[in-house]
Amino acid sequence: MRVPSMMKRLGIKLSLNDPRWGSDKKDGEPQANEGKKPGEGPPDMEQLWRDFNERLNNFFGQKKRPDNNNNNNGNNNNGGGGVPRPDPAGMRATAGAIAGVAALIWLASGSFIVQEGQAGIVYTFGKYTHSTGSGFNWRWPYPFQSNETVRVSQMRMVEIGYRGNIKNKQTQESLMLTDDENIIDMQLAVQFKLKDPVAWLMNNRDEEETVRQVAETSIREIVGKNKMDFVLYEGRDKVAYETQVLMQTILDRYASGVLISGVTLQAVQPPEQVQSAFDDAVKAGQDLERQKNEGQAYANDVIPKARGTASRLMQEAEAYRSMVTENATGNANRFKQVLVEYQKAPAVTRDRMYLDTMQQIFSSTSKVMVDSKNGNNLLYLPLDKLIAQAAAVDSARHNNTGSPATAPTTATLPADVMPSVEVSRQREPRPRDSSRERESR
Repeated sequence: MRVPSMMKRLGIKLSLNDPRWGSDKKDGEPQANEGKKPGEGPPDMEQLWRDFNERLNNFFGQKKRPDNNNNNNGNNNNGGGGVPRPDPAGMRATAGAIAGVAALIWLASGSFIVQEGQAGIVYTFGKYTHSTGSGFNWRWPYPFQSNETVRVSQMRMVEIGYRGNIKNKQTQESLMLTDDENIIDMQLAVQFKLKDPVAWLMNNRDEEETVRQVAETSIREIVGKNKMDFVLYEGRDKVAYETQVLMQTILDRYASGVLISGVTLQAVQPPEQVQSAFDDAVKAGQDLERQKNEGQAYANDVIPKARGTASRLMQEAEAYRSMVTENATGNANRFKQVLVEYQKAPAVTRDRMYLDTMQQIFSSTSKVMVDSKNGNNLLYLPLDKLIAQAAAVDSARHNNTGSPATAPTTATLPADVMPSVEVSRQREPRPRDSSRERESR
């Protein structure tokens, strides 16, 4: 504690206008410099010191002891008569009080407050001792211990290839070489926070510069392993992720106490000197891809149709082959069966075959001409009209009864035609007889 502040607390006023300055006499005694104006003589420092000690002793409750020499001799050494000497005990008490107050102030200087989201690091003679949490903490004052606070929860960021704004480029950091020997201009931002504040302070000389150098090293390694088109277009997310993983690996190996939160690619583009040529190359590549896509779309439209047509034709051919084969097989089997029956009864089989053939022929024609050999009578049978008439009769019968006719549809011949047909049939027994004679022969 300073002496002026202590004197102020004790009520001692030091004024240059005090008339007692420069005089050894007490109040009420004639002053040696009477008749002088205030402030003309120099102040008496010894008297000031005695006044200070006296008031200090009174403040701490100590009584003034009379001077034996003054009592015996009736005067003091200075010839002032009755002025007390400085008390050594009072001076020691005063010095002890001042030392105690100074010690309290020195001990109080070891207290410090750690805010929320921060960590306190305490050093003893420059060596790490322990860490403290948030709140009020105390350590031994200087020069024994010292402390430092670190923000642990704060998100920090370093910039690669630019500073503050993307337009403020750092060419030495942003230009990188790819695997296909092309140059790209890349800017990225790395966000990180502290996971070990002690390692952050003790193992790094320049903390943020260390993270920046690690980020630049990692991004150059990742870009150098990939093609230019991959880095510019489809592989940007993968490049950022691989850079983050590689940075975390390197920082953990350095024991830097850093946790990488994310890597963001701000801008990835070719150098400005070749920007126009690169744009032309990009447009050409886009045209190529567009034409490829159009050709692929046309192929996707034509090829399935051609395959469907080919498959349909193959199925139709297979069906036709199966039909022909089955028909041929059926005809062969039927012929074999007919042959067996023909061998048993040749005449009956021959007549049956003749009738089936004629039925087949008549079913496909609408007009039948019958020629009689003996009388040369030519008969005309309108089968189409007969079939239509039979169908009309069946439909009328169905409408009247309300149920479909179960009788087979037969063509009824007119009355004027039926006799002539029968006559003609009666006149034609000869072919049958002749065929039977042939068989008998």
